[in-house]
Amino acid sequence: MAARALWGADRDRGQDESEFSLSEVIVAPMRRRHLRGVLAIEEVVFPTPWSYGLYASEIAQPDTRAYLVARHGHEILGYGGCVIIVGEGHITTIGVKPSCQHLGIGRLLLWHLATDARRRGAHALTLEVRVSNEKAQALYREFGFAPAGIRRGYYLESGEDAIVMWVYDVDAPDYEGRLERIAARIRRSP
Repeated sequence: MAARALWGADRDRGQDESEFSLSEVIVAPMRRRHLRGVLAIEEVVFPTPWSYGLYASEIAQPDTRAYLVARHGHEILGYGGCVIIVGEGHITTIGVKPSCQHLGIGRLLLWHLATDARRRGAHALTLEVRVSNEKAQALYREFGFAPAGIRRGYYLESGEDAIVMWVYDVDAPDYEGRLERIAARIRRSP
């Protein structure tokens, strides 16, 4: 599964939707009751949205998968997922509501996914990202991900290539320190 992330620089923010502090955003396990909100974002931010059935299948496997939502009250602002297989975590998706992009929600979700993967015994994390998605790549580099290869024509709807990124030794104290610095940055967000 491809890691999918979109933080578009040209997206408009709704006034009332962005009138909250990142500290008020709750990150919680994705449940079926969240899927309507997840799919509403999915259909807007991804050219080939995942289906209700795919998400229902993913969240039904909590031993090997972590799917999270970021919400303010009952409103779903973003979501992300990770599959853990034999000590490796694969970030499968991150999506943020266009009106809430650039507020730190993607960073918050990735921090929770990385922290959960460490707790589950992951030594490494991987993902795929569009070659053109420089904003997501910058976020992933903040978490220590580095390019490791290219998957030619990976995104079927456009034929765009994917960069495969990895971060190793996420179970080491140095990586824990990185996550602590990111957490401090999240706490300082307005």
